[in-house]
Amino acid sequence: MPPESPPKDLEPWQWPEEEWRRKVNHVRAGRSLRPERWPGGKRCAVALSFDSDHDTNELRDGGKSIGRMSWGQYGNRVGVPRILELLQRTQIPATFFVPAVTALLYPDEQRRVMAEGHEIGLHGWIHEVNSALTEKDERELHLRSFDTLTQITGVSPVGMRTPSWDFSPATLKIQREMGLLYDSSLMADNDPYELEEHGERTGIVELPVEWIRDDAVYFNMNRFAALRPYTAPTTVLDIFRREFDAAYEEGGLFLLTMHPHVIGYRSRMFILEELIRHMQALPDVWFATHRDVALHAKAQMPT
Repeated sequence: MPPESPPKDLEPWQWPEEEWRRKVNHVRAGRSLRPERWPGGKRCAVALSFDSDHDTNELRDGGKSIGRMSWGQYGNRVGVPRILELLQRTQIPATFFVPAVTALLYPDEQRRVMAEGHEIGLHGWIHEVNSALTEKDERELHLRSFDTLTQITGVSPVGMRTPSWDFSPATLKIQREMGLLYDSSLMADNDPYELEEHGERTGIVELPVEWIRDDAVYFNMNRFAALRPYTAPTTVLDIFRREFDAAYEEGGLFLLTMHPHVIGYRSRMFILEELIRHMQALPDVWFATHRDVALHAKAQMPT
């Protein structure tokens, strides 16, 4: 067990060494799980993911803006159908991380996603900031979300992407209790690795994310905020393509995070279309769900 924390009135620069080491070692990247080769002798793995937040982006903050909820509804009405059509046309499987409230609002969407051969993973209850919750509340919401997705889709989720892209002190503990195969919320590597908790191997595969490989950071805006970031779609395509090219050269994993209410617009879908065209033009690229990548990565763990 980790040692007790020092008094709360201490400043970080006053912490004893065991305190900052305890914080650093709470959740840590363990052994790299990048294989020498991917299934079928492929040299590179591609895992496309879509966070179907929809209306929950606004609901988690109190649901005051009907306009922002309509923006989320665009993800269901337009974004997901466009994405599914492209994935079907190119014969690529993907993973959709779905808040349970999204699944309850749009159950037919989730059933279609599953029927077309894709994976659905956990993404919180109402896109809450899980890292700010008590352990009791966080556990209850993760378990409730698990039960909801299982009931709607008929398949139990095996992976989680936390809605805050962060862990509370209890998140990994709860994931271990749930027996999850993988997480996809942290950023310690480009390639899969095993999560460790207080120096102990957990058996959970981390499929790392990164803001560089996320569409929302380039396109999201808030008209009430002073900062309104915006990047040209052609520039975003160039960034994503360079990230993939490096993964291909290294023989690693290219994991991309997108949002139906962000990427699903007419002037942005070409980013995904061009990127897929570029990736499929190269030999030995394995397109897989996060589940299948995690299963292959877990096979690299020592017994």
